[in-house]
Amino acid sequence: MKIIYAGSPEAAKITLEFLVENQQQYGFEIAGVLSNPPTAKGRHKTPTPTPVAEYALSKGLPVFTPEHLDSASREQIAPLGADLLVCFAYGHIFGPKFLALFPMGGINLHPSFLPKYRGCTPVQQAILEGDELLGISIQTLSLKMDAGDILKQDFVSISETATTEALLNYSAKAGAKMICSIIAESAKAGSLIKGKPQSKEGITYTYTITKDMAKINWNESAEAICRKIRAYYPDPCCWCIEQNESVLKILGANPLMQSDIEDLVADNVYKAFPCGKVLTYNKNAGGIYVKTGDGVLSITRLQRQGKNVMGYKDFMNGAKDFVGTVLK
Repeated sequence: MKIIYAGSPEAAKITLEFLVENQQQYGFEIAGVLSNPPTAKGRHKTPTPTPVAEYALSKGLPVFTPEHLDSASREQIAPLGADLLVCFAYGHIFGPKFLALFPMGGINLHPSFLPKYRGCTPVQQAILEGDELLGISIQTLSLKMDAGDILKQDFVSISETATTEALLNYSAKAGAKMICSIIAESAKAGSLIKGKPQSKEGITYTYTITKDMAKINWNESAEAICRKIRAYYPDPCCWCIEQNESVLKILGANPLMQSDIEDLVADNVYKAFPCGKVLTYNKNAGGIYVKTGDGVLSITRLQRQGKNVMGYKDFMNGAKDFVGTVLK
């Protein structure tokens, strides 16, 4: 049985790695890989392949990076004789003519309890909503976004410190195992296994995340800000503005209550401070404390504009005047 794999980012590379390493065990062959075209990166704008394309090339797999899935791309894929299209975070919509190239159709890994959180940012949304579990769904590819039949579902617990990066990486490997199981079952049956139609109730959609969405509003609660920091890591990363008008990225933090720092900041002093005020630095307990609309944000990892990522201790060693400033 032959498959074409379609994916682009780092998490999709993790899925491809598992498929490559286990294709013999599960009785399939990766006939080719679809990925987004190279993008210009770095100071010299060097064309850089996606993580999926780079890995596939290192394994000697045929790689296709069309701008559009048009007749020319179909002519490239058709001779490979693939039975099934497997997709995770590819970035293109598959039309009926392209899907018709695959006798068994296509399947897609989507990290949510479909039909909840359809769209491109389900993991981020689950963190922002404070969900305790993240679904991992394998669905059939349909002409409507994330509306295919459910072939298999699993889940992972969302810890209080889990980031989008960590959850995507876990989902990528767990989903790869589910995909291998589906391929093996389908090969034995001679056709793609039957799925279950999605419920018409509980359908929600996610949205494309912009840099502006990741700007910290210090009037929000420490808990809400922490969720944003976790949800928007590693891209686009939460940020705020220092008093000198430079950008400061906040990459790691924990929520605290005012009572947690009452031995460091008196109650009457705390109440007089505006939200965004850098209250103090606790070297032993672990963080730079900033007042929020409800509670205190304890910052553990941050990055000044044009500088390297730092832990709070190293940061404070070079920023003695940071305490007392107001972030906005």
